[in-house]
Amino acid sequence: MSNTIIPIFYACDDAFVKYTVVSMHSLIKNASREYKYVVHILYTGISDEMKSVVNKMADDCFEIRFVDVTPYLKTISDKLPVRDYYSATTYYRLVIAEMFPDYTKAVYIDSDTVVRGDISKVYLTDIKDAYLGACREQVMVQTEEFGTYVEKVVGVSRYNFFNAGLMLINCEQFRLHFVLDKFIDYLHHYNFVVTQDEDYLNLICKDHVYWLDQRWNTEAYGELSYPIEQAEMIHYIMVNKPWHYDNCPYSEYFWEYARETEVYEELRSVLASYTDEDKARDAESARRLVALAVSETEREDNFLNRLNKEKRAKDRVEILYKIEQYEKEGRFDEDVENDPPGRVLMPDEIEYVRKTKAEKMKTKFAFKMAHKFVDGLIADKKLIIKEIKGLENIKNLNSGAVMTCNHFNAFDSFAIQLAYEAAEQPHRSFWRVIREGNYTSFPGFYGFLMRHCNTLPLSSNLDTMKKFFSAIDELLETGDYVLFYPEQSMWWNYRKPKPLKRGAFLCAARSNAPVLPCFITMQDSDVVGEDGFYVQEYTIHISPPIFPKEGLTRRQQAEYMMKKNYELWKEIYETVYHIPLSYTTQDNLEQLKGFV
Repeated sequence: MSNTIIPIFYACDDAFVKYTVVSMHSLIKNASREYKYVVHILYTGISDEMKSVVNKMADDCFEIRFVDVTPYLKTISDKLPVRDYYSATTYYRLVIAEMFPDYTKAVYIDSDTVVRGDISKVYLTDIKDAYLGACREQVMVQTEEFGTYVEKVVGVSRYNFFNAGLMLINCEQFRLHFVLDKFIDYLHHYNFVVTQDEDYLNLICKDHVYWLDQRWNTEAYGELSYPIEQAEMIHYIMVNKPWHYDNCPYSEYFWEYARETEVYEELRSVLASYTDEDKARDAESARRLVALAVSETEREDNFLNRLNKEKRAKDRVEILYKIEQYEKEGRFDEDVENDPPGRVLMPDEIEYVRKTKAEKMKTKFAFKMAHKFVDGLIADKKLIIKEIKGLENIKNLNSGAVMTCNHFNAFDSFAIQLAYEAAEQPHRSFWRVIREGNYTSFPGFYGFLMRHCNTLPLSSNLDTMKKFFSAIDELLETGDYVLFYPEQSMWWNYRKPKPLKRGAFLCAARSNAPVLPCFITMQDSDVVGEDGFYVQEYTIHISPPIFPKEGLTRRQQAEYMMKKNYELWKEIYETVYHIPLSYTTQDNLEQLKGFV
């Protein structure tokens, strides 16, 4: 006999231990006799009579130990938020690694099983640094409501959700990664009510599971992808219990082993006494479980929704801290949020204004989709425009113009477009300058809008920029409006105007076009957003246009309009917020020279 000791765990109470007997008998009968096995039965209350029945099953290869978990649970009781933890035997498997520090790994088996294969093969599987080895839960794969539940509530793919009825626990990894502590923390945070501890385990062990051959957890549920004769373990899950139903799937295998145990007559008595009322309760229980999965999925504050909200809130707090640091360091023209990595926009990839018929059709469709999207934002109160001031400054302008705006939100260009549309300029068009990476590399729906909603991407390629400037000249000369963000950075919900860059104003000076400064002020609404912060109500201030001055060089024109633009923004800021504009910048004050 090998010196290898294989630890195996069951968890049960006095009412369920008779089923444990059948599972253990099948386990012992089919296990290799080359190894020594120590079977631990975790319990909090089993009669001496039943202990005697179980202990008779021990032999030269199998040692049986009853382990009362009550003393250990008392040591962590102050951490547990649920009073019924002591009686919830399904949770006991979570304490194995901590209760048995000498074990590097262990096999856990549910009692409602029969083990037809050699369990040593499971134990000897090298699962490397995975937290555990297990089989995929077929209920989640084969039933839409449960599959949707685990994906929308637990945050685990239905195809990567394991059944915890048979686990090869990597005790070292459980201890190293504090699996029990994480479980207790989650108990305080959220109450999973569908598959309970299995939900917690899947959440904690996500992406750290070694997938055992599915035959090692063949569930009495749905369709099999292999003949039942190949099953290494059969698991009678949910209400599919052979001691309750004559027609339970694969019940013949259970009775084959049960017949060879001391509890056989008792089990037959349980089957005979199971009434129609009991079966009706089972049917109702199964129905309620499906309904519970659906209701949990639909809850606005379900676990995954709450987690995502908390993550967004945490991300926002980190962004606010980063903004504070950047202001202190005078890094006003640097973004605090990462754009998607971009590639260079080459000149042969884009025609800025002379679009083909196909491109014009895409633009028309993109604007239709954008309006539908913006309408949805407004309806859901994710975009709130309280007031637009100074519309007459657009209406009274008889030429094209460079529009400028402070940049603090991915949706602020939509706000300016709505202001432009409210001014009713039917013979002009609204364009916006965007970053190179937003055009070349932004994915999905937003990427489509970036490429087709009258956008004018910048480029790090000199020849592409020549086409860009030529397009700006043409648009301004034909009377269109072009929106620039002269701060050249987006700081989320930052209310102050930042120092400006010359690019937008040089474009205006090149075409001898006016600059139309727009500045958006904010105040908290009574709506809390998905990130946990109040959605801001926007007031759009459109200042009188800044016209070029005669007698100045192009560069001087740009400097004049840039400073005038900043002065107008500063005046709006101080008037609306009733505070003087100042910055916390400690160094690099040269960057602010001429603005403050």
